[in-house]
Amino acid sequence: MPQTPTTPQGTSAPQENSPPQPRPSPESAAAASPGPSMGRLVGVDLARALAVFGMYIVHIGPPLSATTGIASWIRYLADGHSSVLFATLAGFSLMLIAGRREPKTGLAGRQAKARIAIRAVVLLALGTAMATEYGGVIILGFYGVYFLLALPLVRLRARTLAIIAAALALVTPQLVFVLNAQVTDPIRQTINAYDPLYRLSDVGVLDLLLSGFYPALTWMAFVITGMALGRLDLSAGTVQRRLAALGTGLTVVAYGTSLLLAGKDALMSMAEDGSASSGSGSMPPGSGSMPPDIGSFPDMPASSLLTAGPHSGTTFDIIGSVGVAILVIVGATVAMAHLPRLRRLAKPVIAVGTMSLTAYVGHFLAQSALSIPAGTSTQQSWVPVLMFILGATLFAAIWSRFFRRGPLEYLLNAATKPVEHIR
Repeated sequence: MPQTPTTPQGTSAPQENSPPQPRPSPESAAAASPGPSMGRLVGVDLARALAVFGMYIVHIGPPLSATTGIASWIRYLADGHSSVLFATLAGFSLMLIAGRREPKTGLAGRQAKARIAIRAVVLLALGTAMATEYGGVIILGFYGVYFLLALPLVRLRARTLAIIAAALALVTPQLVFVLNAQVTDPIRQTINAYDPLYRLSDVGVLDLLLSGFYPALTWMAFVITGMALGRLDLSAGTVQRRLAALGTGLTVVAYGTSLLLAGKDALMSMAEDGSASSGSGSMPPGSGSMPPDIGSFPDMPASSLLTAGPHSGTTFDIIGSVGVAILVIVGATVAMAHLPRLRRLAKPVIAVGTMSLTAYVGHFLAQSALSIPAGTSTQQSWVPVLMFILGATLFAAIWSRFFRRGPLEYLLNAATKPVEHIR
């Protein structure tokens, strides 16, 4: 996957009363009562659906070398940004579980933390199981780690969370670069030898925290950004305008500065000759090649920290990707609140966002069952990815007419039922 990784709907809060169609995601329903408009909630589901489709493009669509024109930019924008959007929405979902505008306290607070912890364990287990078949591209195990690391932060205010996210964006890429340079192959092998997760799936603690496709040390900046957004009233016009300005500023400053410092290849993505299963994409026209995961290569020069390509994990990549994620979330929110005709037309797409865990896991299973190649040089057609998008939309639209949750969302919600016995 990346790719998060969705956020997959598995990150959602428990569902309460469902409003009329389109059915909002469980976390949307849980947050509907305090007052913010349903336009915000449906907008979050739309953003989540766009992340699902972006993930499909990365995993199933053709590489950039097989595309031209606008298709090249769609392919490039999906790479990295879809998984970042998932991670940001995962943080948003945590706030809906823990109390959106006001953090839950007392018994409700303890139950909310227990619910998050259970979801973390389930996602870590599911991610590990899927990684045995599909490798490190599976983002669900990383999500489990994100949730556990976020537990101490769920009662913080938006401003504090934003400051923490900014500090992580500025510090952790350099820290990861140094740590990866110090953790030599013998050290990695020694740690992995005692790591049960690594023995099960080849994705161990080191990968989850430091050197995987979505390492927690750098990706927590996205999750905490989403947590900060979850504390805000996204239905308020003033908040929308400020976030739109912030997202634009972050995107322009991060990518513009990277281009100035690192040259024309600063925004290149992971190399097309890298592992196809990584979910990595390609470079925009004119870009060169880059090995995947800068921080994973101890011999990479320090100048690589000035780049901003998808999945490069640099400060510029994190800041720019956060800006893009904010713009998508705010744009979806505004569109759903002010364009009722578009909202009606988008109902089937919104339904995908309400069951994104099912859509995420399902696309891997369907891809294997149908023997559809991943986005490698052997995949030249857009037809498979378009069929997956259409299939997921049709399934979600039909399922949501009869059930309040997606299939896996129902099972994940059932797994958290024991928290009701906490006193």
